[in-house]
Amino acid sequence: MPATPAWPPRSLPRLFVRTALHEAASVELDAAQANYLGNVLRLGIDAELLLFDGASGEWLARIADSGRKRMTLVVERPTRPLEQVPDLTLAFAPVKRAPLDWLVEKATELGVARLQPVVTQRTVVERVKLERLGAIAIEAAEQCGRTLLPEIAEPVALASFLKDEGGTLYFADETGGEPAAAAFQPGAATILTGPEGGFTDEERAAIRALPTARAISLGPRILRAETAALAAVAAYMALAGDWR
Repeated sequence: MPATPAWPPRSLPRLFVRTALHEAASVELDAAQANYLGNVLRLGIDAELLLFDGASGEWLARIADSGRKRMTLVVERPTRPLEQVPDLTLAFAPVKRAPLDWLVEKATELGVARLQPVVTQRTVVERVKLERLGAIAIEAAEQCGRTLLPEIAEPVALASFLKDEGGTLYFADETGGEPAAAAFQPGAATILTGPEGGFTDEERAAIRALPTARAISLGPRILRAETAALAAVAAYMALAGDWR
């Protein structure tokens, strides 16, 4: 007997909306979302799609009304509960725009709970546009099936970050440390990676002075800053996160 196909199918479009979702809720899409569904995907009245609001899980909805630059959806029923992601913060020195966008996109896909830009002595990026990074995280969450958006915090100076850091801090030290495969343990944690030029000796000493800091090694090769950040997250998820 053939298996009953899953419903709703995973091929349905997924959208993040800022309206609180519940059964029979009416959702008015913004012009960009309405254009995407109506003019790009060519969806009309009664077409189905999936919605999530970052607080109540995922819901099946149906297009109830459609116009040139507007669209109204009606929420029908829940399809998945709000996900539980590991309590993992990725603290990273901001890099240039294209690599930074890629880092936020992939960190969202990997399941990071929080993204914390940290300004170091060798950080070359003067301004981080959080609104743009938030939009990138939303697009990544829509694509990968996340129902909970990562928190993206305001940039902080390294000294302030270290002052407030209280949990386990895995510090990717290019000068060497405990192999990541041996260091990562389940539980709330922060991964800290440096800028393109690496941490200064003074910064490295300040980080190592924290009682909760554990210097880790990401292997024998020199990694780009954004590669190191994502490699560390992937290793944590495989060894201590929700890939187990």
